[in-house]
Amino acid sequence: MAKNTFSSAFRKIDVDQYCEDNYREDDTDGGPTGPDENEVNSLLQKGKNLDALKLVLTNAPLGSKNQQTKDNALTLTLKVLLSIKPPQIEEAVSQLSPELLDVVMKYVYKGFECPSEGSSGHLLLWHEKIYNQGGVGCIVRVLSDTRRA
Repeated sequence: MAKNTFSSAFRKIDVDQYCEDNYREDDTDGGPTGPDENEVNSLLQKGKNLDALKLVLTNAPLGSKNQQTKDNALTLTLKVLLSIKPPQIEEAVSQLSPELLDVVMKYVYKGFECPSEGSSGHLLLWHEKIYNQGGVGCIVRVLSDTRRA
């Protein structure tokens, strides 16, 4: 009826391994490697800007920890965004899925962080059209997401 309370077998369990504060993510980078620059440039030269935009957005390295990959994808995505003329922006936005709207909004905000000559006004047009299509939810999802562009 009485249990042996002098047993120390329970002390062999390392309880620190279950502490969430000690959690470390794997160092392996399993995220996407980013869009193929040659393929995107080929589509842009052929005038297929919308196809280039979809390719860049679907292969966005949002989960990647490699900053060089993210920078290359940002440069390529901004090149595609700026190649689409203002009258075509609304048509391009209307053909994107809600998930891709969130991704393009991430790149618009990232483009605001590092503006180039004439890009801010063009990105503001993109922001307006994406907001009209996706609403406030699109902005909230982008600002609250931990996976950055």
